Amino acid sequence: MVKKIDEKGFREEAVKGTSVVDFSASWCGPCKMLAPVLEEVSNEMDGRVTFYNVDIDEEIALATEYGIMSVPALLVMKDGEKKGMLIGFRQKAELMASIEELL
Repeated sequence: MVKKIDEKGFREEAVKGTSVVDFSASWCGPCKMLAPVLEEVSNEMDGRVTFYNVDIDEEIALATEYGIMSVPALLVMKDGEKKGMLIGFRQKAELMASIEELL
């Protein structure tokens, strides 16, 4: 399951363990296409990786802090350290492989 969080939730939850943070926007077509793919990936990686969603229009400061210039942007983190960023839509198999590679 992909959990929607705000900046406070990000600072409290996403920095623990291994996480993927989906920076997206409600007006973004590719973000809407990626959402169900992320749900599938999050279910398959459950217990190993926690998935979050941040709306860039609601959390401008957080998006700016992490250099989000386009969406969708997936921030891959491990114990609070940025491991990498994936930009744009990806199919399920490619997305899972990309996340695994960054971990």
